[in-house]
Amino acid sequence: MIRFVLAILVYIVATFATQAVSHFTINAAHYAELPHLRAEPIFSLGFLSMLIQGTALAFLHANSEWARRSLLNSVLFAWIGGSLIVSYIAFAEAAKYSIPSIPAWVWVEISAGFVQFTLYGVALGLIRRKVDLTQVDGRGA
Repeated sequence: MIRFVLAILVYIVATFATQAVSHFTINAAHYAELPHLRAEPIFSLGFLSMLIQGTALAFLHANSEWARRSLLNSVLFAWIGGSLIVSYIAFAEAAKYSIPSIPAWVWVEISAGFVQFTLYGVALGLIRRKVDLTQVDGRGA
């Protein structure tokens, strides 16, 4: 249960850190050009979205063979799961909203998503490593 909760928390941290840096610093000018964005985002809805996504991905990972393999497999799992989320943001949102530059939008969203889900995959793999918690000092309990 601890690993499951940690998997959700690292998803929220990886997502918030990556997306906050992207939206408010690195790509701030890009997002400022978008006519459909709120001046003040509703953070509680963003947090709820991260909580739902993190819970779903943590559940899928914990109940799959990916969790019992290598760190690289956890990164691959995160990239596959992330592709579902990022593809919607990068392509479907560009198709629905009045985006000034679709290529710029796609590039920003895919690159931020790649960073986000790589961080998440590494953290997920580290959490899922089999660690004998009784081996606190290396000599056993």
